[in-house]
Amino acid sequence: QVQLVESGGGLVQAGGSLRLSCAASGRTFSSYAMAWFRQAQGKEREFVTAIRGSGTITYYADSVKGRFTISRDNAKNTVYLQMNTLKPEDTAVYYCAAATDRYSERLRLLAYNFWGQGTQVTVSS
Repeated sequence: QVQLVESGGGLVQAGGSLRLSCAASGRTFSSYAMAWFRQAQGKEREFVTAIRGSGTITYYADSVKGRFTISRDNAKNTVYLQMNTLKPEDTAVYYCAAATDRYSERLRLLAYNFWGQGTQVTVSS
């Protein structure tokens, strides 16, 4: 079992930056791939980015590539999402998720079974 708690959301103007954090419980954090998803009001939850347990491999949705950066600190059991050049269409609730890392499977297709409660990001135009 992994418990996840997100923080760092808020209101920012278009073009601005925010950094989200997700703190995980447990002793085996490095065995989990971590991901960020988001859900805008009235829309389905969508994949944003993910990172391998080792931190060496990342994957991004096209909509955020070049603007967002995922990273992790396994010593602190924390994953981060640095969001730059934010756009109004980035407005959503952002969720942190964890999956048992299986290198034979693609990051985006892992079974993300553990979820945080979400943090709201609002980008004003």
